[in-house]
Amino acid sequence: MKTDRSQKSRIFAFFFCLLFLLTSCQSATTPQGEVVKVVRVVSGQTLETIDSEKQPPLIQQIRLIGIEAPDLRQRPWGTAAKERLEELIGSKPVVLESDIETKDQYDRELAYLWQDGVLLNERLLAEGYGLFVSRSLNNKYDERLESAQEFARVMGLGIWNPEKPMRLTPAEFRNQYR
Repeated sequence: MKTDRSQKSRIFAFFFCLLFLLTSCQSATTPQGEVVKVVRVVSGQTLETIDSEKQPPLIQQIRLIGIEAPDLRQRPWGTAAKERLEELIGSKPVVLESDIETKDQYDRELAYLWQDGVLLNERLLAEGYGLFVSRSLNNKYDERLESAQEFARVMGLGIWNPEKPMRLTPAEFRNQYR
């Protein structure tokens, strides 16, 4: 019985991976937005950029659309998400693509983050570094982001690792300290 269940799980995971790859490759999107340099990654969902084209050059805080990364105090997931975002960005410029709502309640710019044709919001979710959260009118890539999260969940990646899962959502974690 265990072998049968294990085999079914592997078959399901294989087909889900195939479905994820097919949906990810379907629409090659060319992002429309401004090219900026990232000067600091604040967390797994927030970063600071500088636009040297503007005079004077301004540092602005960016909140990634569709992602709720673990709080930095949620160890090890918060620091892992921040470090992974730093790795993905490296020293290359990124493209910030906005959607309907351009700012959040804390006056941070809301954006999808692209680099070399890769939607980094989606990549973080597919690797298990955050939760997909659709909480605004910004829903241009919701299906992609939700599929990426489901892939990480099925594969047991990052916060979905069955050996060491994240037990509280970032919001639940922060509410403990209020």
